[in-house]
Amino acid sequence: MFVPRRSLPPLNAVRAFEAAARLGSFKEAAAELSVTHGAVSQQIRLLEEWLGAPALFRRSVRRVVLTPAGAALLAEFAPALDRISAAVQQHRERRGDAAVAVLRVNALATFSLRWLLPRMSRFRAEHPDIEVRLSTSNDPVDALPESFDVVIRGGPDTFHGFSSRFLVSERRLPVCSPSLLEQLPLHEIADLSRHTLLHVTSMPRLWRDWLTEAGHSALEPAAALTFDHFYLTIQAALDGLGVAMGPTALIADDLAGGRLVTPFPAISLPARSYFAYFPAGRSNDPHSAVFCDWLEQQIGRAHV
Repeated sequence: MFVPRRSLPPLNAVRAFEAAARLGSFKEAAAELSVTHGAVSQQIRLLEEWLGAPALFRRSVRRVVLTPAGAALLAEFAPALDRISAAVQQHRERRGDAAVAVLRVNALATFSLRWLLPRMSRFRAEHPDIEVRLSTSNDPVDALPESFDVVIRGGPDTFHGFSSRFLVSERRLPVCSPSLLEQLPLHEIADLSRHTLLHVTSMPRLWRDWLTEAGHSALEPAAALTFDHFYLTIQAALDGLGVAMGPTALIADDLAGGRLVTPFPAISLPARSYFAYFPAGRSNDPHSAVFCDWLEQQIGRAHV
């Protein structure tokens, strides 16, 4: 029996068109599909060329609007894609496979190394249906070269095209290893003059601000070491190289385990809070919500 060959447009172009039409934005479609804005534009041009005139969208500065031809095409494409999705899910269920959702997360390096990674095994055990793909960066939320489902940064900040959710606040105060205190006790703030103070390049005034808050603005330490990441200053403190200004949210495990101590816990500086940022159109994504709910639960445990 002869079955004629189907005349199908490029499927990537179909996906790009459906996402842009549903979201009303090429940028939001790019975020959903984890591609660049330019890739979405290119795929839609490809589809328009494949179909021929008329155009599928009317472009404006911030939004795109379907033309009558585009609306008619979406009415046919959307149910077809829904049927494909349902067929894939049924196939997995027949095989006994659980559908695994990929969640792309970008977080600050220090937050990832000092807090998130030590807890990721718990998330995997509790949510085996979600695969977290973690990358680190200190770039601003709206300057990242690719799209992510969840971006963890300091805040509160406002970025066009992103919504946010508060995670945890923190303060900064001096921390060091217990072994260092055995060698050079810190009975009073003036004793810091016998110690090495550990600095981070992104916050060169942090120690000076704390000393001013403590009433010892003129104090000079015995030595200083400067690192380009907070996690390096914390590691240096753990190794007994000096006294660091520790962010409370990220050293809680080390304090609880006795690996770090706070010689002057009554004096601290406020710090920026941590927020989760979501691309527009994904703030209600169920997998992102599950991940952030879990983050809040873990943060709550650390503060009990």
